[in-house]
Amino acid sequence: MFGLSLLANTFMPIQGTNEASNLDAHYLFLLISSLISFIILIGGMTYFIVKYKRKSATDKTAYITHNSFLEFLWSFIPFVIMMVIFYWGKVIYDDLRTVPENAIEIQVTGRQWMWQFKYKNGYSFGTKPAENSDVLRVPLNKPVKLIMTSGDVIHNFYIPGFRNKQDVVPGKYSFVWFKATKLGDFQVFCTEYCGIEHSNMPATIRVMPEAEYNAWYAAFVPPPSSGGLADQGKELYSSKGCVACHSVDGKAGVGPTYKGLSGAKREFADGTSAIADENYLRESILLSGAKIVKGYPAAMPIYRGQLEDEEVSALIDYIKSLK
Repeated sequence: MFGLSLLANTFMPIQGTNEASNLDAHYLFLLISSLISFIILIGGMTYFIVKYKRKSATDKTAYITHNSFLEFLWSFIPFVIMMVIFYWGKVIYDDLRTVPENAIEIQVTGRQWMWQFKYKNGYSFGTKPAENSDVLRVPLNKPVKLIMTSGDVIHNFYIPGFRNKQDVVPGKYSFVWFKATKLGDFQVFCTEYCGIEHSNMPATIRVMPEAEYNAWYAAFVPPPSSGGLADQGKELYSSKGCVACHSVDGKAGVGPTYKGLSGAKREFADGTSAIADENYLRESILLSGAKIVKGYPAAMPIYRGQLEDEEVSALIDYIKSLK
């Protein structure tokens, strides 16, 4: 497996994560196994065409009965190889979609034609190359989760060095996560055509030593008037009237408590259920009648059009902080 990874790294982009190494090894295995299969199949066909070519009008090949063992073998061996490929791919996919609990969360918004990033402490900036703007900074060997949405059309966030690629869709959240294992700058591209300046929408992820990152992060202390994301969400919790129906200490109210809500399984009045992830929380805030939690009335007003995307993100971050 290590040899495959080294060989893959000679003709693929630099491997900035362990997942990139595993994915490259899987891809190389597919190439090599496909090449061997091609040689066996086409080589075998060519050999038999030449060997058993009809030499005269009276030349006839001897009658050959079937061989059950060979017929089983040439079906079973490809089946085993395909099962190995499938299981290996599933392991890699599960790893790419299972976010560690201690991951650093960063909000990402795609817009024509730039990326906007927002950290937990409330620090926010955009990356527009024409303006020589900042880059997205992350620490080395620490898991990072990017929670992404779009402010206009569909974009796609692609990090070749991390082998991560995810659509960024307006009106919902998607995510990628990574744990960078190499220092340096890694290019980000938008790989979904999003308008006339689509090609001018790259960004850069800068992987820094943890101590250097912590010092940089601490330098951007938000002013008391704004606070971090969770602080902004807490203020909105009061100013938008959420406090009237939703407690933050686990006590029952007109609506479900916010404490322990994030990540919990929710049972609905129609008999269905779902996990309270970012998309569920967003839908519940903006379209409260979409899913009514079992045991509670449909009393919450609709907030679509009353809250900006940044405010929804802040409210969700506050809810997630209430463990």
